[in-house]
Amino acid sequence: MESTSPEMAISEFVTNITYDDLPAESIKTVTRAFIDTVGVMIAGSVEGAGRTTAKSAGVDPANADVGELLGVNVAAPPDSVALRTGTASHALDFDDLSWAMNGHPSVTLIPALLALADETGASGRDLITAYAAGFETECAVAEPISPTHYEAGWHATATFGTFGATAAAANLLGLDATETAHALNIAASMPSGLKRNFGSMTKPLHAGLCSRSGVTASLLAIDGFTADTAAISGERGFWDLYSRDGGGQFSIGDRWALQEEGIHIKAYPCCYFTHTSIAAAQTLTNEGIDPDEIECVTVTASPGAGDALHYADPDTGLEAKFSMEYAVASAIVRDSVGLSTFMDSPIDDPQVQRIRDRVDFIVDGDLAYDSHKATVRITTAGKTYERYQENPPGTHNNPLTEDELRAKFEDCSGTILKDAEVDRLYDVLSSLPAQAGVSSAISSDH
Repeated sequence: MESTSPEMAISEFVTNITYDDLPAESIKTVTRAFIDTVGVMIAGSVEGAGRTTAKSAGVDPANADVGELLGVNVAAPPDSVALRTGTASHALDFDDLSWAMNGHPSVTLIPALLALADETGASGRDLITAYAAGFETECAVAEPISPTHYEAGWHATATFGTFGATAAAANLLGLDATETAHALNIAASMPSGLKRNFGSMTKPLHAGLCSRSGVTASLLAIDGFTADTAAISGERGFWDLYSRDGGGQFSIGDRWALQEEGIHIKAYPCCYFTHTSIAAAQTLTNEGIDPDEIECVTVTASPGAGDALHYADPDTGLEAKFSMEYAVASAIVRDSVGLSTFMDSPIDDPQVQRIRDRVDFIVDGDLAYDSHKATVRITTAGKTYERYQENPPGTHNNPLTEDELRAKFEDCSGTILKDAEVDRLYDVLSSLPAQAGVSSAISSDH
């Protein structure tokens, strides 16, 4: 008997998945992802890449209502909405991530789903189910060629995320298995995103592009657009061309990546490879270290960190998000590492610059490429302090508390919205499984 192709296995999974199939903990995980992503999307819509993309779309984020900010109940085509809101979601590098796909899942899924929520009349359960379909798909496509795909210079959020966005959109739109397979194979010609553009506006644009691609591929498939049947797995297909080693094992539906690897919600708005070192540096500093007495700081981290963090002396806030030296110096000098830390103006803070000049960032080749382990050593005139830490705060197995998640949401969405609207929106999102019509609930003025 002929085995089912990976493309058809994915499409059948996406078509058949139901809300009742989802583990209870995964439903909670996805609900938290919506809360977190909507918050950072709102904050990102008035900053840098998010603001510029909105301007290009004719939207003024500072004067837009919450529905327009999030891309629901708007007149614009859903693909263009997904581009705008996807870019805004990743503009601050404050959005979640998952090691199961070596990238940022929610910014590839939620913008596309919200852009389609109105025309599909989606309930909260519909969105959660479609999110799960997309998440499991992008993790399944990632598994055979990770982490060498990322090592080669591809931004996995954008490449694997294109398939996730397509699967999520296909599920929400109700495509059948054949249409979904065509959508995924159409999407195989769309992945892009270079790590070379980290530290620039184009990095967050990657999330917008893959969100748009997912919507476009699914809408084309509905209208009868076709593609080669093995554009992912076949010779000179996605896995063949986007990997160094020809691809490894593939599976979907045998386990829940949402439950096993899960989603990590960021505590700091910068590259995740800095987070463990930031936390370790903060812990050491809280032991009573006077920054003025620091002579040197040594940070040891993984090859992946060395690959992604290539701005030792950043000139802009965007570059600073990819600077181990700046991030650790900020953690030592400042009470917190938050949104304001990575604005352009604080970059030249003399006290931060003094410590940054004393930070020596070392790559430990014995660590796994994508390890997040780190060691921070701080030396003063009279003493040396050292801390080894395996993971940053906010991982799937050690999540931010509900209070911490809400505080982050309020900090982000409060950059534009009034307190009452922040509270109302949080209530809508935190009760997502009970929402009968998400688009109207988000847009409501009551």
